Amino acid sequence: MKRFLSVLLMFAIGMGMLAGCSSDGGTTEELSAAKVGEKIQQTISFQDMKQGDLEKLQKLYHIEAEEVEDFILYTASSNVKADELAVIKVKNTNDTENITEKIQQRIEAQTIKFKDYRPEEYFLIEKHVLKTKGQFVLFAVSKEVDQIESVFDGALK
Repeated sequence: MKRFLSVLLMFAIGMGMLAGCSSDGGTTEELSAAKVGEKIQQTISFQDMKQGDLEKLQKLYHIEAEEVEDFILYTASSNVKADELAVIKVKNTNDTENITEKIQQRIEAQTIKFKDYRPEEYFLIEKHVLKTKGQFVLFAVSKEVDQIESVFDGALK
């Protein structure tokens, strides 16, 4: 009987350790902006967009490297298009409001740029998505903005 209880106890401890070490991959602490971007790219095509780097992130949004843990950035390949996608994982959740304010300045600048020049692109800017969820900030200007938002929300459940 003692042996049976010992085996049962060892089994319970082992299962507890396995459950504690398992990961569902859905927690925002483990999720990177690149992984969210990959999920979005599985839904929509980035074919007509070019990937941006830290320099481009700083130029467009005036966001400093110290504020960002990870990010993806895609912009239109032509300056006559308004398409943009940024998924930013901030180092500190308290910085999300500051980041969204900086992105809002970009939205305002793009609105002025496209309003009279390219009405169809201006419409996309007006329908943009700018939202935060935990450490993540999503900014999207696209015809597929609803799909992008849906994938973003699903990735961060």
